[in-house]
Amino acid sequence: MTITYEYEGALYVNLTNRCNCACEFCLRQGKAQGSIYTEDSLWLEREPTREEALDSFLSRDVCSYREIVFCGYGEPTYRIDDLLWLVDRLKEKFGDRLPPVRINTNGHANLINGRDVCPELRGRIDTLSISLNAANASDYAAICHPAQGEAAWQAMLDFARKSASYVPNVVMTIVDKDKTPQEIETCQKIAERLGVKLRVRSFIDS
Repeated sequence: MTITYEYEGALYVNLTNRCNCACEFCLRQGKAQGSIYTEDSLWLEREPTREEALDSFLSRDVCSYREIVFCGYGEPTYRIDDLLWLVDRLKEKFGDRLPPVRINTNGHANLINGRDVCPELRGRIDTLSISLNAANASDYAAICHPAQGEAAWQAMLDFARKSASYVPNVVMTIVDKDKTPQEIETCQKIAERLGVKLRVRSFIDS
């Protein structure tokens, strides 16, 4: 069972397969071979306990990585309580030597957990990378297929806006495939209105 894995100098953490979206471009939709996810067997037979995840961390030279990233096959905020528990344990052990901590997320943490988790991120999470993926609610639903439909769009925007008060670096991302310059400009304006940054990611054919 792969819980932590290395990628481009960062230490990634894989806690769950669960996700409320089925994004068209997601690597979990990829072929049996051809991506870091499928090749490294990141699909979990079961979710690791928080203690197992901590043991996986401590088996590595944690402070040698440029960043710690919670990102695997699923949406990491399904396990927000365990995620934050892990960050607390690592901060207790390594203090200021701990690399910055990032969560790659679809921005549905509050929707998934039924509460506003944003205040809990303060002092624990350094960067949130939130998948914006579209310029409006209908396109978002068509691309990401969230279980909650178009309501997930506003939930994601609200999460981005609220989290900016607690997390130093909040970045919304879109994938450049099939995006017009006008759509990218609209996404930029959305990010600016929410008080966060926008990153345009290159499409990876898995």
